[in-house]
Amino acid sequence: MILEGIVTTINPDGTVNLAPQGPIVTEGFSRLTFRPFSTSVTYANLHRTRCGVFHVIDDVLLLARTALDLEFEPPALQPAVVVPGQVLVDCCRWYEFEVERIDERGERPIFDARVVHAERVRDSWGFNRAKHAVIEATIAASRLPLLGQEAVQAELARLRSAVDKTGGPAEREAFRLVEKFVGRSA
Repeated sequence: MILEGIVTTINPDGTVNLAPQGPIVTEGFSRLTFRPFSTSVTYANLHRTRCGVFHVIDDVLLLARTALDLEFEPPALQPAVVVPGQVLVDCCRWYEFEVERIDERGERPIFDARVVHAERVRDSWGFNRAKHAVIEATIAASRLPLLGQEAVQAELARLRSAVDKTGGPAEREAFRLVEKFVGRSA
C-alpha cells in the first residue's frame, strides 16, 4: 500500500528538508520503500545519509505547501530518537528509518528502508472528501509539466465541489494555494 505523508531528511548544511512522499509500506510498518525523483533534495539526502523520518499526518495544508515548494513558516520539530534527524511535533505517527538498499536501475530510484523506531503522537483527525480532494489536487499540480495545464485545470474543477461542500478553513486555504500555483504556471 502507498501511504502519503511527509519525510524529513537532513541537508548537507544541517537544516531539515520537508517533502511529501508516498512510500510503499508493509503491513505493520516494518519496512518503507521510497521512490523519490533523482533530481529531488530528498533523493540526494537519502543517498548521502541513508536515513530519515516518515510522518503520517492529517494536515493537508502542510502537504500542499511542501509538495508545491511554497514558502511558509516551518512547523515545530524535535530531535529523532534513533536516527540523526528531526520529527514533526504535530503529526499522528512517525517512523524513523534506515536505508538498507538502493536500486537505481529503473526510471526512478528505489530506496528500501527498515523502520528502526516508531511513535504515535495523536489520533488522526481523519480525512473527509475535502482533504482527499486537496491531496489529489496537490498531486496533479505537482505533475503540471507532465500532465499539462488543461488536464490539471480540469482536475481542479472536478475536485473543487468536494472542497466547497465539506472543507474547513485549512482545506479551503490549501485548495486556494494549489489553484494559485497552477494559475501562476499558465
